[in-house]
Amino acid sequence: MEVQGKIKMIGETKTFGNNGFRKREVVVTTEEQYPQHLLVEFVQDKTDLLNSYQVGQQVKIGINLRGREWVSPQGETKYFNSIQGWRIENLQEQQPVGQNVPPPADQFEPAQDFNDEEYDDLPF
Repeated sequence: MEVQGKIKMIGETKTFGNNGFRKREVVVTTEEQYPQHLLVEFVQDKTDLLNSYQVGQQVKIGINLRGREWVSPQGETKYFNSIQGWRIENLQEQQPVGQNVPPPADQFEPAQDFNDEEYDDLPF
């Protein structure tokens, strides 16, 4: 699955427990009729993927949905969901400047007679 949007917030890397579990959060705002602010977690070595990103950038994040069951000491069962990121791409880099600009019209020779076979350059 993927999520696209603009980075609203990037958190600091936090370390938990004695085993050094690392987690870093990013909030992405989707661009749709009703924008959503989605919290995406990057864990362990994936936290470093966020180092080269800044607030305001358009990104596409590869995600996995995670769910957990927890039973309280009173015996009550609760369920928790999280969105975990595993890849992030800068969408602005995918569209190089000038990539979609058509060439000037004077660079092409207009065809005069479409029925003439010499203008047919198809290989079949």
